[in-house]
Amino acid sequence: MTRDVLDLSMAAAARALDAREVSSVELTRACLARAEAVNPRLNCFLAIEAGDALAAAERADAEIGRGERRGPLHGVPLAHKDMFYRAGKVTTGGSKIRRSFVPSFDSAIAKRLEAAGAVWLGNLNMSEFAANPAGHNSHYGHCRNPWDPQRITGGSSSGSASAVAARACFGSLGSDTGGSIRVPAAICGVSGLKPTYGRVSRHGALPRSWSLDAIGPLARTVEDCALLMSTIAGRDALDPTSVDLPVPDYAALLRAPLRAMRVGLPRNFFFEGVEASVQARLDEALKVLTALGAKIVEVDVPEQERLFTISDAVVKSEAATMHGRWLRECPQDYSLFMRSRIEAGLHVPATRYLEALALRGRILADFVKQVFAKADVLFAPVLPIEVPRIAETEAGTPADVQRVIVALTSCTRNVNFLGLPGLSVPCGFSANGMPAAFQLIGRPFAEARLLRLGHAYQGATEWHTRAPAEAAH
Repeated sequence: MTRDVLDLSMAAAARALDAREVSSVELTRACLARAEAVNPRLNCFLAIEAGDALAAAERADAEIGRGERRGPLHGVPLAHKDMFYRAGKVTTGGSKIRRSFVPSFDSAIAKRLEAAGAVWLGNLNMSEFAANPAGHNSHYGHCRNPWDPQRITGGSSSGSASAVAARACFGSLGSDTGGSIRVPAAICGVSGLKPTYGRVSRHGALPRSWSLDAIGPLARTVEDCALLMSTIAGRDALDPTSVDLPVPDYAALLRAPLRAMRVGLPRNFFFEGVEASVQARLDEALKVLTALGAKIVEVDVPEQERLFTISDAVVKSEAATMHGRWLRECPQDYSLFMRSRIEAGLHVPATRYLEALALRGRILADFVKQVFAKADVLFAPVLPIEVPRIAETEAGTPADVQRVIVALTSCTRNVNFLGLPGLSVPCGFSANGMPAAFQLIGRPFAEARLLRLGHAYQGATEWHTRAPAEAAH
């Protein structure tokens, strides 16, 4: 091909592979070279597996050459958050405690990507045990934002968003417990999908909160996210929480007409405290959606403030349960931030935790009834503030730091408690020159609808094509 292969989206790279315009080895070598070039500045990779990746690319080329095409991801180089088990490969979870942990089996994600013929480039940086919304890691060093290395990446899927934005891989899988896919995707200017609870198997993925965790894609475009979703979604007998529902061809459904889709605009909660330059980008995005034929309808969203308290009880209790033995045996191996978050769960009464779980179904039913009776999707900010500097999340008074940390997931955490799907879509740049984004929230298992609207928006705009200066290195 005459142009830089790293300028291609994942979908475009897949089409080029299918047409024999490029080889998997060529794509893989380009990604590896970019990863080696940017990692000293961005620290997005914890492990680059060049030898294994090139061997997988050579196998993919041979299979494709024989007409043994496994699907659109066959031969496409990807890299993933360091939390998905692969037999014989170190999986740290971004932690010191598991710095030498080698699983004896493959995660469901690893199996499905292997079956699809995707190339695994290496493991990506992440917040320690997937628990810091700023994306920081005290053990392996902070991941850096390709748009401005002095600003946060967002977390906990920090390396995923940074590597995708820097064009060091064509896509990535991350996890989302309170915004950990959508927040870093928004902050780094890429697309990210948090699927419905139970849509994707979590077997062999390091948990943060088993009642809230979801695994999903981060990629340059909504179309790319659709391709990854079709590969990873579906029932898994080894994950009893996974749902036995047919998996749509998400990419094919992108072409379905919008048919005056009703886009709900919340009258309460989500837009409270949104900074002016972020609001301006959101307003512009709504105008584009309207021009595409969407109908904007105002809606009230129920019980959002209460959901914060309830979901907090769940994630803290479950994290404390998972980490109980390590807290007793090696508390010194946690960062102060992580340890303080986990220990808080030891003080949540069991009655409060059980009450929170018992209320979940009723609150979800009320939300679906009140919101989605009037709207097909809900439109909201991903984060209400401009992307902060790293110093703003570490220095200053504890109250100031806490205010920023809380703001990062103020618009995303409740979606996890409800188990709903949420899609982050870049929509321009705020006053400080950093990316801004909106999220589309849907009823359970409405991923195809969110992806279709997000794809239509990207067909009418070019924000998703912008690349940071780091992507040129």
